[in-house]
Parts: sequence; C-alpha cells; structure tokens
Amino acid sequence: MESSAPRTAVVWRVLRHELERAGRPLNALDVGGGTGGFAVPLARAGHTVTVVDPSPDALAALTRRAAEAGVGERVRAVQGDGDGLADLVAPESVDLVLCHSLLEVVDDPHKVVAALAGTLRPGGAASVVVANRVAAVLARAIQGHLAASAALVAGPDGRADARDRLRRRYTAETATELLDESGLTVEQVHGVRVVADLVPGTVAESEAEALAAFELAVAGTPPYRDIATQLHLLARRA
Repeated sequence: MESSAPRTAVVWRVLRHELERAGRPLNALDVGGGTGGFAVPLARAGHTVTVVDPSPDALAALTRRAAEAGVGERVRAVQGDGDGLADLVAPESVDLVLCHSLLEVVDDPHKVVAALAGTLRPGGAASVVVANRVAAVLARAIQGHLAASAALVAGPDGRADARDRLRRRYTAETATELLDESGLTVEQVHGVRVVADLVPGTVAESEAEALAAFELAVAGTPPYRDIATQLHLLARRA
C-alpha cells in the first residue's frame, strides 16, 4: 500500500496501523476523496471504499483510476458533499472514514463532523487532516506578509482575509475539540509536512527517502508537530 512520499508518509503510516489493527477487510468512506489518491490504494489492499465528492470530473477520474488498477468493483463513486453526507451514506455502516482537507472549506464543519461520526460503526475510526493555523502564521511572516500573518493570529477562524481560499484553520486543540463535540475520541495527533514544504525542491526530490524518514520521526513530537502545514488526527467512535 502507498505511500512513502514525504508529503503523505505520516498519514499512511497511521492508516496502515489502523488497518493492521482491524485485521480484516474494511468498509471505508472517503469524503472529498476526489480522484482516489487514498481510495484506490485502500481498495488495492482489499478494502471497499465509497468516495463522496461534489465534482463529477473528479469522480470520473476516480472511476477510471480504479478500473485501471483492477479494483473498480471495490470503489464506489457518489456525487455529493460533506454537508449532505447523512442522506448519502447509511448510519453506522462504515469502519473507517477519511476526511482530508475538507473541514477548512465546508459551510458548517460541526455538521460535517457529526455526519462523519454518524456513519461510523461503534469502534470505527476517523482519519481527519486539517490545515494548521500555526504553520500559516509562520509561513506568511517569513514571506514578509506581516499584516496577513497578524490577521491569522487575531482572527477567530484563522483566516487571513476575504481573499483567503480557506474559510478556517485549526490547531491541535481546536481540531480535537471539534471532533470531541461529535462523540469522537482523538487517539493520535501528528504533523503532516513538518519540513516538507520548507526544504528546497531539489532536496525534496534528491533526498525523498531521508525527508520521509525525518517527517515520520518528528511528526508526533511537539513542537515540531505543531508547526506542520497540516495536522492529522485519528479519532474513534466509542
């Protein structure tokens, strides 16, 4: 199963452990899963995956990708978004739900998380990736955009201004609180891309294995975890 790429190695390591823990084929749901970057490898590993995404083009690409990988029968594409998830997926029908880079852009993250939790069977796990406010503050300050950086610090949602493509950003604490409110207990928090977005591109290409190893080594350790571009949380329904 993929991937050892520096930008996703941490998430895949957590997912592998969760799949090994289950010890059986799972029914997985990838909300906002697009073209299947996670869904297709999961299906290749023997799991059944439903991808919910609002883009028909992304879902068409997903279907082609799954067919080319020989797992078309284990990947189901459903057009829709996180806000309407309760009408698209049966309650308590999923063992593992993925929600990566979605809660930053939806209208109501509380509604989406509640819907995610509702799809999970008791004991099921949620893999959630969110944009990290701290990393965005530091990145803008380093680039010399001090006013935008200050706005990210002061704004209640971690948004720079109306032109910001994200509606909100999180810290480990605020993301954990959001999941807790819907009955999901956060078991692990890791940083994703602690330094992968900071090193020169030539280093990322020539030292990809070493960079992935570094990301894996520091992903769970504050303060390195807390300056990563994204945060990955693994939460479980009781």
